[in-house]
Parts: sequence; structure tokens; C-alpha cells
Amino acid sequence: MSGQVMGMRYAGLALALGSSWCFGFSGPMAKYLDAAGLAPMEAVWARMAGAGLLLVAVLAVVRPQALRIPRSRVAFVCLYAIMAVAGVQSLYFAAITRLPVGIALLLVYMAPVMVVAWVRLVRRARPAPAAYAGAVVAIAGLGIVAEVWQEVRLDALGLLLGLLAAACSAGYFLMNDGFGAEMDPLGLVAWGMTGAAVVLIPFARPWALNWEAFTMSVTPAAGGQRLPVLLAYLWMVLVATVIAYIMGVNAVRRLSAAVAVTVASLEVVGGAVVAWALVGERLGAFQIVGGLILLSGALLAQTATRLGAPRRPVTARR
Repeated sequence: MSGQVMGMRYAGLALALGSSWCFGFSGPMAKYLDAAGLAPMEAVWARMAGAGLLLVAVLAVVRPQALRIPRSRVAFVCLYAIMAVAGVQSLYFAAITRLPVGIALLLVYMAPVMVVAWVRLVRRARPAPAAYAGAVVAIAGLGIVAEVWQEVRLDALGLLLGLLAAACSAGYFLMNDGFGAEMDPLGLVAWGMTGAAVVLIPFARPWALNWEAFTMSVTPAAGGQRLPVLLAYLWMVLVATVIAYIMGVNAVRRLSAAVAVTVASLEVVGGAVVAWALVGERLGAFQIVGGLILLSGALLAQTATRLGAPRRPVTARR
């Protein structure tokens, strides 16, 4: 395998790790918005709207060609906004209203298995054995982190919502892997988040949002550091959304959906560490052990970038 290809894959791994770490700030930062009185769907809408409008505005000034959507890809971008962005967020929050958080989180992170199955059964590709093993090990580690054996209340509709959220999450990685070279990744992310904000308007009802909440300084319910809500919101928009999504899209295009989705599960570990440092949520023994197992699964999946067949250069995809 050429040094150029290996360099691209190591760069993809670095981007995937960076993306998962940035996404890890989502939960802790959202706790500040929750402490200020915003409902979960209101926080999701504010996150998507702020990130989408910011990225569109910046690109319109510095890189307007990135916002061009070929006519043949308009439907793809709409589906991306609805499923890969709005679907994951809204379905997950709907699931946790009917299921324990640990169970809902485990269902959402069934995405690695779904991606590997799709690649094998639909695309007729053969992921390296490390991709299969890494996905299974990562989900086992996540189950330990979430301590799902302590949760006994199950709801049929909640289970369905959690699995749909996982399917949307898998779709996010698969669509990032196959949107072609005729679209700029920055444009896809910008329009995806903006479209998601539009889709979520009827559910978030932003006209009823308490905008004064962003002028407050709060401490999360679990304790931790006191921060201005506006600072937490801006961090969530810039780091946990714009930077995280951009790095994630580019990571998939350098690795593969099957590998990147497993590495992305490290978001759980990153989120737990950030929550421990910032909002006072302690890490128990199971969280530490499960996190190490989850990390092992991600590292195992990464070996698929060396064992798998060489991929075509990104610029050659159609």
C-alpha cells in the first residue's frame, strides 16, 4: 500500500478521533441549556439553527462555491438534512422520553453493526474482519459504560424510536461515504444543518423559546462549573456541531463508513470525561472499564484501514 494512501488513512483516523471528541461536548454543554430551562427539542433546534446559519454565512463570504448544490444532488441534501442530522437528534430525544438513557444510548450505537451489515449485504463489499470485530467489541464496551443491566423498564415504541435513531446515525456515515466529488463537504454540512433546523421548527416551536435563558449563568443539576449559558451554547455550536460535523464528514471520506462509525463511538468516552471535568459527573469503575473496552473496539476497527482492500481515491468517486 502506498505511503500516500496510508497517510490519507492516518489523517482520516485523526479526524475521526477529533470529531468524536468534539461531539463529546454535546451532552455536557446541553446540560447548561437544560439548567437554564430550555426543553431538549428547543436546545437541539437552537444548536442546528445556530450552526447552520453560521456556516452558511461564513461560506457565502469566503467560499461561496461550496454552497452550490448540483441539481442532481438536491434530493440527496434534503434526505441528509432530514435523516442524517434532524433524524438522529430528534429520534434519540424522543427515545429517552420512553426508555432509560442507558438503553437508548446503546440502541443508537447499534449504528456500527448496521453500517457493517449494509456494506456487506447491500453494497456487496467485504469489510475486513477487524471492522466486524471492532463494531461488536465497541458495542459491548458501550453496554458496560451505560450499565444497561440495571435498566429494566422497556417500552416497545421507545425501542423502535431508538433503533430508528440508530438507522439514521448509520445513514449519516453511509451518506458521508457516498455523496460524490461533485459536492463540497462544507456545503453538505452547512445545508444539512440548516435544513435540519427548518424540519425541526414545528417540534421546537422557536417562537415560544425563552430567549432570556441565554443571558443567564447556571450550574448544572449535578454540580460542576458555573458558566454563562451563552458561552455553553456557542461552544456547542462551534465545537460540538460545526467542527465535529466537518471533521466527521472528512474522516469518512478518508477511511470508510464501517471504520469511521466505530471510531466515532468514542464520543461516549469523550463525553463522559468532559462531563466529569466540567459538570461534576463522576466516572465509576464500570465507566472506566467499559471505556477501555470501547477504545479497544475502535482501535481494532482502525486496523481495517490496513487489512482492507485499497480504496479508490476520493476524487475518483461518483
